[in-house]
Amino acid sequence: MLAVIKTGGKQYVVEPGKKLKIEKLDQEVGSMVDFDEVLLIQDGDKIEIGAPLLKGAKVTAKILLQAKAKKTVKFMYKAKKRSHAKTGHRQLFTEVEIAEITV
Repeated sequence: MLAVIKTGGKQYVVEPGKKLKIEKLDQEVGSMVDFDEVLLIQDGDKIEIGAPLLKGAKVTAKILLQAKAKKTVKFMYKAKKRSHAKTGHRQLFTEVEIAEITV
């Protein structure tokens, strides 16, 4: 079984047992979270597509980790002006494991 969910402004293809990193959720580690914004479900040859969402469909996941991603570095430079700046950013994320997909 396969599903496409929407969370944090992004879309993810998920299936039971898959681990993925998503935008930070305000939940405790070890708790279960439900994703109600399901766009598509594929079960073998049967495909259900929402318009835009499937009613009654739900994806349940377990929160494994709350952490920060690797640092991304941004360097700005202006030629002939002796101007430069270096900044960095570490994005917060939540790692989840998909438990089940229900229709």
